[in-house]
Amino acid sequence: MKKIKKIVLAYSGGLDTSVIIPWLKENYAGAEVIAVCADVGQPDDFAAIEKKAYASGADKVYVADIKKEFMEAYVWPTIQAGAVYEGKYLLGTSFARPLISKKLVEIAQAEGADAIAHGATGKGNDQVRFELTVKALAPTMTLIAPWRMWNLKSREDELKYAAAHGVPIDYQSEENPYPYSMDWNIWHLSHEGDDLEDPAKAPEDMVYMVSKTPEQAPDTPEYVTIDFVGGIPVAVNGTALDAVSLITALNEVGARNGIGIVDIVENRLVGMKSRGIYENPGGAILMYAHRELEYLCLDRDTFHYKEKMAHTFAELVYDGKWFSPLREALSAFVEKTQETVTGQIKLKLYKGNIISAGSTSPYSLYNEEYVTFGEDEVYNQVDAEGFINLFGLPLKMRALAMLKAQNKK
Repeated sequence: MKKIKKIVLAYSGGLDTSVIIPWLKENYAGAEVIAVCADVGQPDDFAAIEKKAYASGADKVYVADIKKEFMEAYVWPTIQAGAVYEGKYLLGTSFARPLISKKLVEIAQAEGADAIAHGATGKGNDQVRFELTVKALAPTMTLIAPWRMWNLKSREDELKYAAAHGVPIDYQSEENPYPYSMDWNIWHLSHEGDDLEDPAKAPEDMVYMVSKTPEQAPDTPEYVTIDFVGGIPVAVNGTALDAVSLITALNEVGARNGIGIVDIVENRLVGMKSRGIYENPGGAILMYAHRELEYLCLDRDTFHYKEKMAHTFAELVYDGKWFSPLREALSAFVEKTQETVTGQIKLKLYKGNIISAGSTSPYSLYNEEYVTFGEDEVYNQVDAEGFINLFGLPLKMRALAMLKAQNKK
């Protein structure tokens, strides 16, 4: 086994990854540890995180601002695909991990590192997402997953280890009493653990850190318009916005109206079910609006086939296969379908509900002349008889054959 001289660690500033720094130094003697914190829009104090990484023993620290790339290269293609995992989960953690891992690879290669380490547990999906990305982008890189290797079995064990190695800790302090495991980025906030592990228990209002509950939302509806060009959102309420500003604006609108709260018992890739609470105010609005525009602009065959494809796309992203040939091929298909998905969607937001309030597009396939219940001069209803005769011919032939067989008995 080759000697590991330099390790790049995916670092969040939390208890797990802070403890991993001295553990790596202890178990890979002489190795340099480079902590990489990815800014994907979580409301963290990155200066404090950098300071904590050094205090925990890191030899070098990177803070990478990847919000723009996250929105444009990962979120937008997923919205265009209409990909939602198991009908509810908008993939907030799932499509952030490949980008974070890509950044780890870039830094590892620039630093001449021998290995990449992460703090994902052996029970979760993230270990797969981190490692599949590294295998796809740096196939000879050594991967280190301490949770699958060390003898620390609980948060209590980690706290003892941290205290023994001089690692600054703030887990469950008086200033930080929140009991749930969270993943937060500009697209979503997830909550797992503690009392949420019982699916029979409704989440307490204190769970929510982004959105108001529907009960707390205003008693009057709020209207919002979203403009799309080629399936990509470009403006809110008539104001053109870049990707980060646009999702930030819609997060604010959705949050105050109780939009985007999801409670799901999902099927993890590793084989078990887990219960999670997700807050996705801006994301829920965008996914709904994009689908409304596709109703208007896509033909029947394309729309129906794309629905099937979206299921596969969502599973690929959930399973950590962002950098797979199939995901790339599906994105090429999606990109073609989005050429006419341009227009404006108006929505009414009211106490957790998203309600359609109008849609327009220069590529609309809706034609009032054809569908009107009034008199028209473009559609000959007599034509339907021949169509039905041909469309139903296989059914008629089968019925006649069965009748003939029965008569022979």
